Amino acid sequence: MLVHSLSGLGFGLSLIVAIGAQNMFVLRQGVRREHVGLVVAICAVSDALLISAGVVGTGALLAVMPWLDTAMRWGGAAFLAVYAAMAARRALRPAGASLESGDTGHPGAARAGMAAAAGTALALTWLNPHVYLDTVTLLGSVASGRGEGRWWFGAGAVLASLLWFTALGYGARTLRPLLARPHAWRVLDGVIAAVMLAIAASLVAGAR
Repeated sequence: MLVHSLSGLGFGLSLIVAIGAQNMFVLRQGVRREHVGLVVAICAVSDALLISAGVVGTGALLAVMPWLDTAMRWGGAAFLAVYAAMAARRALRPAGASLESGDTGHPGAARAGMAAAAGTALALTWLNPHVYLDTVTLLGSVASGRGEGRWWFGAGAVLASLLWFTALGYGARTLRPLLARPHAWRVLDGVIAAVMLAIAASLVAGAR
C-alpha cells in the first residue's frame, strides 16, 4: 500500500513538475496573489478527476478514437495561441503590468476577475491534450500494471498534484520582490507568451 502510494507520488511529480501552460498560469496568479486558492483548487481537483479516469481505464478511449487526439491538439493550440497573444500584449504594453491585485474593490469587478481566473484555469487544464496524455493515458497505463494497488498508486499521484499546485501557487509570492518593477513583470509575461507559443507549435506538429 505505502509502496504503491509513494510510487504514484513520485511518478505524479515527474509528470507535473515541468514548465507548461497550466503551471505558468498558476505561477502568475501566485505572484499577483489573485484568486490563488480558487486556481489551485481547480487545477488539483481537475487532476484528481483525470487521474481517476486514467486509473479506471478511460485512457483506452484515445486508442479507439484517434480523431479525438487530433481535435484536442488543434483546439488546445488555438487556445494557447490566444493566451500567448494576450501575454505578449501585456509584455509590450509601455506602462507595464502592475503586481497589485486587479480587483478594484467593486463587487462586480471582483466577481469578473474570479470568473476569468476560473475560466482560464479550467481551459488550460481541460483543453490541454498533454494533460490527457500524461494523467489519463500514461499514468493510467502505469497504474493498470499494479493490479489491486492501482488505486493507491492513483492516490499518490493525486497527492503529488495537490502538493505541487499548492506549493507553486502560494510559494510564487516569494518571487514578488524580484518582480516589483513593471519591467521585470513584462519580462515574465514575455516568457509566458514564448512558452505558450512553443507548446501550441508542438501540439500542431504532433497533430495527425
